[in-house]
Amino acid sequence: MRWLFTPEGERALDAVMRRAPLLAFDFDGTLAPIVRHPDDARIAPAGAALLQRLADRRPVAIVTGRRVADVSERLGFTPHAVVGSHGAEDPGGSGGGDALVHALDGMRARIAARQAELDALGVLFEDKGHSLALHYRRASDPERAARCIENLLGAPDPGVGVFGGKFVANVVAAGAPDKGDAVVALAARAGADAAVFVGDDVNDEAVFRRAAPHWLTVRVGRDAAVPSVAMYFLHDQAEVAAMLRRMLALIGAAEAG
Repeated sequence: MRWLFTPEGERALDAVMRRAPLLAFDFDGTLAPIVRHPDDARIAPAGAALLQRLADRRPVAIVTGRRVADVSERLGFTPHAVVGSHGAEDPGGSGGGDALVHALDGMRARIAARQAELDALGVLFEDKGHSLALHYRRASDPERAARCIENLLGAPDPGVGVFGGKFVANVVAAGAPDKGDAVVALAARAGADAAVFVGDDVNDEAVFRRAAPHWLTVRVGRDAAVPSVAMYFLHDQAEVAAMLRRMLALIGAAEAG
């Protein structure tokens, strides 16, 4: 990956913005800071104001691991679309609907059978309908909690898929749309032939892998131990805000020209 705020990165951002692309963003760790308890996450008012200005001029979407209803009240602005559960919950798409929800019933029962053990370890179980999450950021012994979760999910039902994240294990129905599928579908619905996507975690790699060469993909944070196929990176969320301001400047220049 290359840092976005270099002459090369600035040219790439300018080029994609000239295409009037879909602007899509992850939520946690990208627009909102990672917090100890998921219920505390919000976009800062200044960031929400920048995003609203963008949404007034271009199609803006949120593509998140959260439920749509959960994330919508945390944004502070009105995007054109919100897709949840890592791509599986798309109110504007055809999707798998209830089938994706019921495919997780066996795993729900398995988790329920060990709920007391998970509670004792400080693992938070979140049932999002279209996906399940086991959070262990607040565990007193995160390594032990991770081992317990791995044991629990180690041999999942054939109809489900499991993937990790930052102190979380996620479960979705096998074959459910991922974030890459979601961004491709959102761009098509917006009539955009390009997209910008910004994310920070493992599930965002699905978008980075699907991106066409004329798209722009950006990862927030750079960790040599966690390889990414994103085109560019930003060091932190302060640079996300700088990127939003740069996008607005480019739109203003195009409108003035």
